[in-house]
Amino acid sequence: MKIAVFYYSQTGQALEVARSICAPIIESVDGTGNNSVVFKPIVSMRKYPFPWSRREFFSVFPETRLGIVISDIAEMDFSDVLDADLVMIVGQSWFLSPSMPLQSFLADKNVKNYLSGRKVVFVNACRNMWLMTSRKIKALLEDIGAIFVGHIVLQDKVQNLISALTITRWLLNGKKEATRFFPQAGITQNDINEASRFGDVILNEWKNDSTLSHLQDKLLASGAIDYKPSVLFLEKAGHRMFGLWAKFIMKKGAIDDNRRRLRETLFFYYLLIVLFVVSPFGQLLFYATYPLHRVQYNKRRDCSIEITD
Repeated sequence: MKIAVFYYSQTGQALEVARSICAPIIESVDGTGNNSVVFKPIVSMRKYPFPWSRREFFSVFPETRLGIVISDIAEMDFSDVLDADLVMIVGQSWFLSPSMPLQSFLADKNVKNYLSGRKVVFVNACRNMWLMTSRKIKALLEDIGAIFVGHIVLQDKVQNLISALTITRWLLNGKKEATRFFPQAGITQNDINEASRFGDVILNEWKNDSTLSHLQDKLLASGAIDYKPSVLFLEKAGHRMFGLWAKFIMKKGAIDDNRRRLRETLFFYYLLIVLFVVSPFGQLLFYATYPLHRVQYNKRRDCSIEITD
């Protein structure tokens, strides 16, 4: 089995996740020694800083949310992965959407030609809101003609407000380590290490059925998605509001247009209010109306590889 892994990683976390998942495949011996993994970075022609400044981070929000690609990617050489049996795309969510480098990757003509007809697994290394990114990735892969066979989510499992604080500190100050009062930001090292079990699932399923038509069921059974219905309830509402804000900001111009800076700043303060004032009440509302939310039905739909509205 040969896997082509395309990844975008600013901090190194997404690449570490990818390496952990693929470790069993790299280490396996199938009698021929042909199992292999080729890692290929996604390099954006527009440079995104890390740590971010607040202005730089929020400047990419409208286009990211609306799916307006703002940069090409560096040209890729596919000659060493033309015989790949499976493609793994590893990245993250920005503003409840696929990160801009992921969107740029899937918009590239050569990438589209390569992915067409190929089996794809998407791995999201994110904070805790992954659903709308998943839906967007599914739609983009369908448009390309790729075959979506699996979805894995590695996420920060601490309480929502705490993770918002720790991830903000990491993104804007570059400080990931735990403090006296807060845990380390991002996905825990233990969760990253244990992600190797998904590589075992992929390899075993390939040996049993190279179509991988039941791979997602096996991944879910191994814990590939930790489903948090109250958080995803907030995400769905936030995604709608983000769309309105993105359109509001873009009325003042495209990215890097100084005329829209005030509106970007207003969105920043709106986001603070939503995260730390509105969202706790939103979660209380969710649990107060829990029977109305068809959680099990939505879980099956949201975790599937089928496209849903």
